[in-house]
Amino acid sequence: MLRPRVPPAQGLRAPGPEGPEGSEKVRGALVRLTGARFPAPGALSTWYPPGAAHLRFAPCFPRVRTVTTSTLPGSAPTANRVPTGPLGPDAPGYTAPAAGDDVPRETILPAFFGRFGGQEVPEFLLPALDELEAAFTRAVADPAFLAELDELRSTYLGRPTPLYECRNLPLEGRARIVLKREDLVHGGAHKGNNALGQALLARRMGKKRLIAETGAGQHGTATAMVAALMGLECTIYMGAHDVARQRPNVERMELMGATVVPVTQGGAGLKDAVDVALGQWCEQLEDTFYVLGSATGPHPFPTIVRYFQAVISAESHRQVMERYCRLPDAVVACVGGGSNAIGAFASYIDDPEVALVGVEPAGKGLDTPFHGAPICAGRTGILHGTRSYVMLSDDGEVLPSHSVSAGLDYPSVGPEHAHLADTGRATYVGITDEEAVEAFGLLSRHEGIIPAMESSHAIAQALKMAREHTESGPDGELLLLVNLSGRGDKDMDEVREHLS
Repeated sequence: MLRPRVPPAQGLRAPGPEGPEGSEKVRGALVRLTGARFPAPGALSTWYPPGAAHLRFAPCFPRVRTVTTSTLPGSAPTANRVPTGPLGPDAPGYTAPAAGDDVPRETILPAFFGRFGGQEVPEFLLPALDELEAAFTRAVADPAFLAELDELRSTYLGRPTPLYECRNLPLEGRARIVLKREDLVHGGAHKGNNALGQALLARRMGKKRLIAETGAGQHGTATAMVAALMGLECTIYMGAHDVARQRPNVERMELMGATVVPVTQGGAGLKDAVDVALGQWCEQLEDTFYVLGSATGPHPFPTIVRYFQAVISAESHRQVMERYCRLPDAVVACVGGGSNAIGAFASYIDDPEVALVGVEPAGKGLDTPFHGAPICAGRTGILHGTRSYVMLSDDGEVLPSHSVSAGLDYPSVGPEHAHLADTGRATYVGITDEEAVEAFGLLSRHEGIIPAMESSHAIAQALKMAREHTESGPDGELLLLVNLSGRGDKDMDEVREHLS
């Protein structure tokens, strides 16, 4: 049976000093309303906002320090370099910065997951991040905000999404594959969970315009639909290469009133779309809200995205227990930036008997330059304002990523995934383009479910795990929960081209 390695427990840490004006009041309210506890160093703690007890593992932490680096005003907060300087205060080997080093600053929520995360951004962007963090902490402590979020999850997104156990997939080993059907949510993918939450937050902050990046177009579609719902302007930045191969989603975004801006710089892919979106946000902070689509970027974005996506695992945790009277042996999810995977993992992180398996795009092979697997084949670096695993050259330059899936074609990964890999709590593997396309066809042909090409990577890994599991006996059957993050109608042309 699969059993992940879990790091040993560590002692509790006292809260840090008082932070910016008003933040101590917010934190005090959170503690009173939620009964928040202080986590062990590097731990992933839990708290329960009023009216949202189903959201297990939503993080509430004491104030911690993070480190900033400065770049020229007006530049996108992207640093393609191997990081130096202090690690996160919860990381092994952390020492306080010496005189002349970057000056630590305080945040309301923790900016680091172990040694990953932070706010590696221009100084002028920090007030906007502080504003966002304060607004988020206030919102998730407000019963009215949570009530509206829950109501729209139900009536607009169509949550909860169901579980479906595959009946006809050709399984060679002793296993059962169960799908969490995020493809059935409004918009066709998990991206709506996060886009809805952030749009509600934007409206609460008085912003008039949403901007977002997108790869496969799923996050762009989700942002466009919630902007239409709330009467907000919407601009989506999308790599020109992805515009060409994901035309149906471009047309959906435009139909809902969004302006789609093709990005031609660099490799004209997801990384470049993020570059441009962040740069535009820097210039329009007063009235514009950046709906970051994945669990990456500078703090507090990884925490915010995790919070809104955790509804996936909160539902599946309850559903699996009700249906099978036990937890799954493993949760399997594809990983690009990592939003669907962190949502699928969140409620199981404190269940050590459940293995967490993240599936990166191995492209044409991890032994080739043509992949998008920063955990499996990258190294520690800084990209888009956060310290994580990045695909870097020996000179510290960001390498181009490759995947048959536009949504996984990103050369870095969210910092929490990097931390889960470092601690051994989650395992990350690579699936090639060929394996993903094969799984795409198998699920379509045998179950009548056309998965997104991103999700096909997770299906391929689950099939591989099933083949490899041959234990006999009453407890020998492997129960695999796969997050089917989106539907694949958008990918038909890409698959057809790949097979031709």
